[in-house]
Amino acid sequence: QVHLVESGGGLVQTRGSLKLSCVASGRAFDNLFMGWFRQAPGKEREFVAAISWAGGNTYYTDSVKGRFTISRVNTKNTLYLQMHSLKPEDTAIYYCSATRTPWPRDNNSPASYEYWGQGTQVTVSS
Repeated sequence: QVHLVESGGGLVQTRGSLKLSCVASGRAFDNLFMGWFRQAPGKEREFVAAISWAGGNTYYTDSVKGRFTISRVNTKNTLYLQMHSLKPEDTAIYYCSATRTPWPRDNNSPASYEYWGQGTQVTVSS
């Protein structure tokens, strides 16, 4: 089992920045492929970013490229999402996710991840 706990969400103005964190416990963190997803009210959960177990490969949805950066520190069992130039459309609950599959074929699909955090709210005011 893997337990994931997100933090760092909050209320920020347009063009502001936030850094989300996700601390993992229960399984060797450096064996996990990790991702961030988000879900806005009335919408499906959507992929934001993903990172390989060693951090050498990162993936982003087009709408956040150049603004968000996913990273991890395996010695701290922690995953990060640095968000800059935030927009109102970034408002959502952000979820940390993990899979034991080293290289999931569809790393942008929620179905590829077995473990999920409880989420942290990000609200961007206009």
